[in-house]
Amino acid sequence: MSEPITGTVHLVDDDPGVRDALTFLMRSRGLDVRAFASGVDLLALLDTSAPPKGIFLLDVRMEPMTGTRLHDELLARQLRNPVLFLTGHGDIPMVVEALKKGAFDFLEKPYSDNALADRIEQALAVDAAMQAEGAQAAERSARLASLTEREHEVMTRVAAGKLNKVIADELNVSVRTVEVHRARVFAKLGVRSAAEVATLLAAR
Repeated sequence: MSEPITGTVHLVDDDPGVRDALTFLMRSRGLDVRAFASGVDLLALLDTSAPPKGIFLLDVRMEPMTGTRLHDELLARQLRNPVLFLTGHGDIPMVVEALKKGAFDFLEKPYSDNALADRIEQALAVDAAMQAEGAQAAERSARLASLTEREHEVMTRVAAGKLNKVIADELNVSVRTVEVHRARVFAKLGVRSAAEVATLLAAR
């Protein structure tokens, strides 16, 4: 059985009735919802808190800031969380432009509650994968930063497939010294082979 989808939905809609209905729908699916009456309210929170996890669900036609303008503001803050739009038929050209800027999807009104909830869960799954990838990248960077200058020199040569004797000659050290540095590199990077070292470097 697959794991249930969890995560936070940052909902922005200036219609209180729609906000309440969407909040109820998403909470019935076990999702955490943070509802905002305007893009200004959301941005005020983002400016005083750490980058949020989860997704953004934005209505297109809002005052004083439209959903597409709010999307631009999120991008300006380097936030790459999935963004879903709720849109009327006449708003589609605007949302297509937002899709070109990286928005996840849009749902045209009137939408099916089940279809909306399913799409939200799909977007949350994408966000979870992005968060995991980001954590892995941070761990890779930390491991690489832990290497000494000499260990880094040995690592790049190991990744290139060079033998210990060749590395020793190039660095003007003994083979035993290379073996020691090689063992330390493998331990610090959490790898067991030269191929894994090469893969880790390629993923940077």
